[in-house]
Amino acid sequence: MAIDDSAIVDLYLARDESAITHTSEKYGRAIRHLANNVINDDESAMECENDTYLKTWNSIPPHEPRTYFFPFLGKIVRAIAINRLRSNVAQKRNAVVLELTTELENVVCSPDSVDDEMDSQTLSKLVSDFLRGVSPEKRQVFVRRYWHMQSIAEISEELGISEGKIKTILFRMRASLKEYLGKEGFYL
Repeated sequence: MAIDDSAIVDLYLARDESAITHTSEKYGRAIRHLANNVINDDESAMECENDTYLKTWNSIPPHEPRTYFFPFLGKIVRAIAINRLRSNVAQKRNAVVLELTTELENVVCSPDSVDDEMDSQTLSKLVSDFLRGVSPEKRQVFVRRYWHMQSIAEISEELGISEGKIKTILFRMRASLKEYLGKEGFYL
């Protein structure tokens, strides 16, 4: 039986190794899925999942993500998977990551160009505020594409929306996000 996130975080804080077992039971499949969306390799996704548990173990404490445990795990696994992808294809660019980078390059700058952590936090808050202001359908399409790194075809199939409509939603949302960031005084 799965326990709630706050109780799992308490286990991490108590340095109880069963925290990893509970995390795996509750979120293991979703963690692997996120990793696999980035690196497209089941074996590497499993390694990313295991690395996520270690990184989580080392990150709690000082963090106590009681109310945002899965997003906390998601951020960790995405970073691990992207780093693994970079090391696996140091000489070649992965088509999926290149496509997503190209789509957002005129809206949001790359992490390497954000020198100040405050700018990164401000940008993160502004993007979250922007997404809260759009319809649930648009928010879901955007998050699936740019957070979960799903293909247009996957989003279309899962949401029952045509690929053309998804492309249109994403195109308009990128333009709206760029405009919103400008109005908020965040220029890239």
